[in-house]
Formats: sequence, structure tokens, C-alpha cells
Amino acid sequence: MKKTSTQSSTKKTFNNMKCFLGIVPLIALIIPGSVLSQTSPATVNLGTSGNFVILAKTGISNTGATSIVGDIGVSPNNATSITGFGLVADPSNEFSTSSLVTGKVYAANYTAPTPAKMTAAVSDMQTAYTNAAGRAPDFTELYTGDLTGKTLTTGVYKWSTGVLVSAGGFTISGSPTDVFIFEIAQNLTLANGATITLSGGAKSSNIFWQVAGQAILGTTSSFRGIILCQTMINIQTGAAFDGRALAQSAVTLDGNSFNVNSTLGLADLSLENGITMYPNPAQNNVTIKNSNNVKLDQLAIYDVYGRLINTIDLRDMQQEKIINMSDLTPGIYMLHLQSNGAKTTKRLIKN
Repeated sequence: MKKTSTQSSTKKTFNNMKCFLGIVPLIALIIPGSVLSQTSPATVNLGTSGNFVILAKTGISNTGATSIVGDIGVSPNNATSITGFGLVADPSNEFSTSSLVTGKVYAANYTAPTPAKMTAAVSDMQTAYTNAAGRAPDFTELYTGDLTGKTLTTGVYKWSTGVLVSAGGFTISGSPTDVFIFEIAQNLTLANGATITLSGGAKSSNIFWQVAGQAILGTTSSFRGIILCQTMINIQTGAAFDGRALAQSAVTLDGNSFNVNSTLGLADLSLENGITMYPNPAQNNVTIKNSNNVKLDQLAIYDVYGRLINTIDLRDMQQEKIINMSDLTPGIYMLHLQSNGAKTTKRLIKN
């Protein structure tokens, strides 16, 4: 039987479609360090635990000149398990304050209604952990857990092992509404100096790291996202954290810069986003650039042990100011900048 022109055309179109569909997964395999986009999963509801930048059950300990923007709290342990903050009790005894925290410090043994508030927050934290851990994955055992040099798009990722980000760092790419969920059965480890970079408008508040083991952020690393951790979150010397640390055990800090954008006021955001420093690492001089023309008051330089090294008056500063760092010994320093009540902290490495 002779084929009609319509039948030939239909068969040709079908074959072309088969060819194209065969090429799509091939493209996914040959593009190095990337994952094709998926439909964004629903966000993880943090409940009242989302009111805290740091929340732990057994304790929060700090060494050095840590700077935290947001509330922190502990429950069911009491305030004695919050160490290294120099806590000052509020007259109401419902919370404490600290020179290291732009926010309030809560503990289970403070005056009502704080105990009930803390119990609810910890319960919500554990519910959020279970929710994140139960999501059906889009990707399983991707890159055998080594994300170094990779770019990940929106989706749910699951590993039965630990996850490593070496010094080369990796990128999370997506829109401001895209959600990313990482389910990790063992440890999450950022090597010393590793950086998580966001692109395309992706937000730290939409990135969830569900970690069954420990979360270990190495010295001078830069982390983005919300950690829901079943055990300890260990944030090492000079590491910067943009997000929330919610631990069913303890959180340890050592001279860290810690904030989440949703807790910053407009003045803080203008200061945070408008101040840059270069070079970093630096040898003799570092230039501070004020791109938003915010009127600055003072720069305070601290070492990683929390000791004040120097203060510099910035009231006469215009768009740039060169700071002489030649007298400082090599190491990591925290530069605290203040402007009419707003403040930000920048981390500087001195070679």
C-alpha cells in the first residue's frame, strides 16, 4: 500500500520528536556543573521558629567578636547555656540583651510568657525538620554529595551520605520565589573559605538545609540558607552566615557575622548593601567604599577573640576612605560600621 504524503509527514514529525526528546537528557548530562530547572517545591513552614535567627535546645556558645542581627533563644535549657554573650537581663526578665546581638535573647527559664513561646518555637522547628526530611526528591545522590563548582536550580535534593562544599564553593541559581530543599542524611561540611553564591535573585530565606548529622561551616566560609539540624551546628572562626541556624542540639559560634535579610531594618539593609571593602584579603591598606552615600559614624576593628583593636571616626568620609592596616598582624578581623543606629559587620582577612 502506497503511503500518502500526510502519513509520511506525520512519521517524519514523530521521528523528529523522538530525536529531540532523546537529546534533552543528553544535554543535561553534558552541561558541566549544572542541573536543569524543576518546578519549585512548596516552602517549608518554620512556624514561630522563623522568629529566631539562632534557635537551639541545649545551648548557644560564642567566642570572639560575633555580630548577630535578629533574636536568638534556647529551650528547654535555661539561660546559663547561652555563653560568651555577656547577657544583661531586661527589667521584665522576659529576655536579655547583649552587645553582640541586635535583637533579644530568650531562654526557657525567663518570665512568662517566654517559656511557652520557646516551647512552641522548638516544637515548630522540629515539625519543619520533619516536613523538609519527608519531601519527595527531584534529584538523588547528585554528584555523590560533592557540590564544589556546581550550580543547582530549584528543586528537592536528597543524599544518603554527607554533603561537601570545598574551597571552590558552589552556586544556587533561581528566581526570588524559587525554593530549594536539601535533605542530607549525614554531615553538611563547608571547607575553610568555601562560599555559597546566589544568582538570578535567589534568596537565602527560600533555601532549606535539612541535616541529620552535624552542620560544620569552616573558617572564613560564607553560608546562605536556613539550617534545620538534628544535631550540632558548628560555625567556625570568621565564617559569615546569611540565614537561620535552627538546631535540635547546640550552636557554636566563633567571631561570626550572622544575619538574615528579613530581620534587617531599611537603614541596616542600606548600610549592609551599600558598603564594600577591597582588596580582601588585604596587606597594608583596605579601601572602604560607601556606594549608597550613607552618613557613617564609626568603624570599630575587632580581632577574632573579641578584643577591640582600633576605632576610626568616619564622620568626614565621603564615598571612599583608605584604612591603613599595616600595624595589624596577619589574621581575621571583624569591622563593625555604624550609622545613626544602624550597623553592619564586614569580615576582613589580613595577609
